[in-house]
Amino acid sequence: MEKSTIIGIILGLTAVILGMFLKHAPLTALVNPAAFVIIIVGTAASLCIGFPMSEVAKFPKLLKITFMAQRLVPREELIRLFMDWATITRREGLLALETKVDEIEDSFLRNGMRMIIDGNDQDFVRDVLLEDIAATEERHKSGALIFSQAGMYAPTLGVLGAVIGLIAALGDMSDMDKLAQAIAAAFVATLLGIFTGYVLWHPIANKLKRLSKREMEIRVMMVEGLLSIQSGVSTIAINQKLSVFLTPSERQRMNEKEGAVGEQS
Repeated sequence: MEKSTIIGIILGLTAVILGMFLKHAPLTALVNPAAFVIIIVGTAASLCIGFPMSEVAKFPKLLKITFMAQRLVPREELIRLFMDWATITRREGLLALETKVDEIEDSFLRNGMRMIIDGNDQDFVRDVLLEDIAATEERHKSGALIFSQAGMYAPTLGVLGAVIGLIAALGDMSDMDKLAQAIAAAFVATLLGIFTGYVLWHPIANKLKRLSKREMEIRVMMVEGLLSIQSGVSTIAINQKLSVFLTPSERQRMNEKEGAVGEQS
């Protein structure tokens, strides 16, 4: 479970509810079915018009991704894995890695390993894997764009909801108390539009982009590791080459672990 998404939604709701309480605004004003229909159904309608149905249908799946913890091979573990494979390759040859293929859980890494074991040209392997990364990244961008557009539509639909509410409120000005309540209710749609746009849809789009970026960085790292093994470089060279993908703290932690292993041996 991705805790930050849950925490963010709870904090967003708390900010609105607490803000209304401190401003002495009645919380019952939020119970406005018309406002929800205008914002939710209106946003859905805008997405259906703006995107092919095949992309809109992915909305629930993409939303679920932001609530699930991303499962990626840790970069430090990936470096150690490539170093082990490099040792096996230099000692027994590239074909010796064939027994390791079925143990690889990541499909991208597994396919890349099969390609280099099959003896494909290095440029061909690089081109195929990088094209795979580019295609995946483009699909991820399309998914994030759906939420970005929803974040643009929702606040504007909130204004539309307020206008509809004002039309209804100003239609009968005989009772000023009811008029004041109707005007206040009209702006609930604006509140919902801004909340869903800037607290939900835009942040979700940003999270999808960040998750995609992290995944693509890991895949580029895998490509470099596979090509290094295919070239027959040493474990030290692989370590040096792939360490550029680590943050300073990750490098320090990895060096400390290697030092501890060296002392034990």
